[in-house]
Amino acid sequence: MGLDDAYAALVAAIGSDPAFSDVEVVTSKVVRQGRSREITLLLDCEGGIDLATCEHVAARINRGLDAYEDPYTLAVMSAGLDRPLVRPEDFDRFAGRAVKIMTTELLAGAKTHRGILRGLRGAGVILETEGGELAIPLDAIASANVDFDVRADLSRAKRERRDARKNR
Repeated sequence: MGLDDAYAALVAAIGSDPAFSDVEVVTSKVVRQGRSREITLLLDCEGGIDLATCEHVAARINRGLDAYEDPYTLAVMSAGLDRPLVRPEDFDRFAGRAVKIMTTELLAGAKTHRGILRGLRGAGVILETEGGELAIPLDAIASANVDFDVRADLSRAKRERRDARKNR
């Protein structure tokens, strides 16, 4: 077994490890850079990933790859506020959220689409836009991300604090 196979096995084991039961591997990528490899692992969980979890996952992977002499760099990080949507089930899971979808072809006169995600219907993603519902075929999606709006989040937090004070 080579380094790439060992890494793939370690990533697959994250989901079955009780220490990381709530951790989701969003993406995992290995890119060859000459003789070395750049390994990138994007993680998420309910409430977001913290630095300590990234450090624990990185330590587990590094320990598992210690037996290999192949040079590599490892980056383990949070999926972030603009989390990528990569699997079909992500489009149902994040329904109701604002998203940005880039397509490989023109749809409704554009390749960039923003709106409220309404989920997956058949082989298409339904996006509520200002012009109405837009069905985007899964195979036409180049990339999709949660479209985090800082102002909306701050306004929501302010509204929640105000409502909490009223309810005291």
